[in-house]
Amino acid sequence: MARQNLFIGIDLGGTKISTALVDAAGRIIGRDYCQTQAAEGRRAVVERMVDAARRVMDEADLAPAQVTAVGVGSPGPIDSRTGVVTTPPNLPGWKNVPLKQLIEEALGITTFLENDANAAALGEHRFGAGQGVQNMIYVTASTGIGGGLILNGQLYSGTTGAAGEIGHITVLPWGPYCGCGNRGCLEALASGTAIAREGRELVRRGVPTLIAELAAGDPELVTARLVAEAADKGDIEAQEILAEAMTYLGVGMASLVNLFNPELIVIGGGLTKMGERLFGPVRRAIERRAFPPAARAVRVVPAALGDDVGVLGAVAAAIAQMAAGPP
Repeated sequence: MARQNLFIGIDLGGTKISTALVDAAGRIIGRDYCQTQAAEGRRAVVERMVDAARRVMDEADLAPAQVTAVGVGSPGPIDSRTGVVTTPPNLPGWKNVPLKQLIEEALGITTFLENDANAAALGEHRFGAGQGVQNMIYVTASTGIGGGLILNGQLYSGTTGAAGEIGHITVLPWGPYCGCGNRGCLEALASGTAIAREGRELVRRGVPTLIAELAAGDPELVTARLVAEAADKGDIEAQEILAEAMTYLGVGMASLVNLFNPELIVIGGGLTKMGERLFGPVRRAIERRAFPPAARAVRVVPAALGDDVGVLGAVAAAIAQMAAGPP
């Protein structure tokens, strides 16, 4: 295999590290999974990342010189220009870690760093549902809500690299508190965390609902998945929780449609397993709330890359940064 066709993508998460050897067309040649074990400290985590990269090279009988670049998708906040992970909340003890430099020095391969949500947006744009599209919004709807913006075919990261924080658009000014400290963020209203919160509240209030039965009356056992299960079994209260959350998600998407006039909104993440319970309310909210020409121009589709979005996004980020040249 030619050197210019091979990349290593590393998806660094709070609980696991996914690594893949990938060619320029997005085909995965080899994989590796390991636990992050972030409590052991940053040095141990970086060593696991490096070891994982070496394993996928060894399995393909490759030398570092045969790999064009390593791309790393990391929880934010980060500085992609300098390759530094600043203060990620789910990686305790990490502060201003020069991750790009550390991996480059260990492997001898040019390395690029990107925020994981931006990397996922780039991955869907290059290899997934957004291929050939110039203006696209990627949204991940899961425990939290995040995303990335592809404008005029390029990632838009903003002045400080913080653009695309879709989950922290204020939708309801005096709504529930968000983990960021604000109130009424989209994440506080439409995420898996928000859905679980509303389900727990019903159980605490003693509302007779299938949610309570499935949780054996224990509010702490209520999850978004459990609420969705209750909804699928016909529970009205659960259905109302999901309908309200997804309507809020649609309100947020309608605002983005008015702001950016995209061709495509790609939604990924665990909540998309709800299918039309998610996509129906989102599409209806855009139709009702966005300016008609913009609403007619946009399509809302599921993400295409599934669990591979992290490693393929990291590779797509490396390719994009290589094409952009030095900052």
